[in-house]
Amino acid sequence: MLHRLRLINSRNRLTHALMHSLIDVQAEYLMSGNPLDLAAMPQARLTRILAERAQLPMVADVSRVSRLVRGLAFKMPDGKIQPLTTLLPNERQLHCHRIDHLMKLEKTLILERRIEHPLPDEAVASLLAQQYGVLITRRSVAAIRHHLAIPDWRRRAGRESYLSVAGGFSPLLPMTQQGVSAMIPSHSGVYEIHATSPCEDTVMPDSQLSTERTQVVYIGSTRNLRKRLSDHLRGNGSVLLFSALAEGGARVRYRVVSEDWRLLERQLYHAFCETFGAPPPCNRMSP
Repeated sequence: MLHRLRLINSRNRLTHALMHSLIDVQAEYLMSGNPLDLAAMPQARLTRILAERAQLPMVADVSRVSRLVRGLAFKMPDGKIQPLTTLLPNERQLHCHRIDHLMKLEKTLILERRIEHPLPDEAVASLLAQQYGVLITRRSVAAIRHHLAIPDWRRRAGRESYLSVAGGFSPLLPMTQQGVSAMIPSHSGVYEIHATSPCEDTVMPDSQLSTERTQVVYIGSTRNLRKRLSDHLRGNGSVLLFSALAEGGARVRYRVVSEDWRLLERQLYHAFCETFGAPPPCNRMSP
C-alpha cells in the first residue's frame, strides 16, 4: 500500500512539474488560443527542461512523459477542452499551422484583389521565411499541403472563383438607415453585407500583407433592396446578423437584378463557399 502511494505521489509531482514547464513555454498560446503562438516543444526537449528545473524522485524520460501526457487534457480560457499534446508540437506541426494560416490568408487576399491567383508552393515557402524565419523547401510545403488536403495552386485556381461571379456590384456604401434610405434603390436584386472589424485569424503582423479585413458576413437577395436592408438594421430577421450590424461600421454593396435574383444569390453563395471554404458567418443556411 505504501509503495502504491509513493508511485501516486511521484506521478503527481511529475504532472505538476510538467504543467508548470508547459505553462511557462506556451503562455502566449494559452492566452490567445492562436496556434501560431505555439512554441516548438517536442517531448525530448520537455524531458531536458524537467531534468534541469524539477527536483523529481524519478527520471523523467521520454517514455514516461509520453505515457503521462497521453491521458491528460486542459481547459482553455474560452472553456474548450484540448488534449495536453496540443502543447507539445514539433516543428512539422508548427509548419502545418503556418501553412494552413497562409492558405486562409490567400482567400482574403484574392477577395481584396491583392493577389490575382492562389499562391504556388514556392511563394508559400518564401512567405514562411519572410514571416517566421522558417527555411523550408518547396517539396516540404507540398508534402504538408497534401497532409492538410489542400489542392495545389492550379486546382485552387480552377475552382469557380467568387470574384468571377460577384461582378456588377455597386461600391461599398455605409450600412446605416440614412445611407440605405438615400443610396439604395427600391428594386429587386442581390446584396452583400461587410463587417469592418479586424479578423485576427487572417492578419499577419509586421508584414505588407497586414490589413484590416473587410469580411463578407452575409449574402442575400430580395424583391426590394431598400426595404430588406432597412429590416436588417431594425433587427427583423437574423439575430446573428443584427448583432454584427450593432457593432457599427458595417457596409453594403448591391446589384440590381430584374429577375432570377434568388438564382443569382444561390450562385454567389455556393461560389463563396467554394472559394473561401465556408459560408459567410451570418448565413445560417444555404439559400
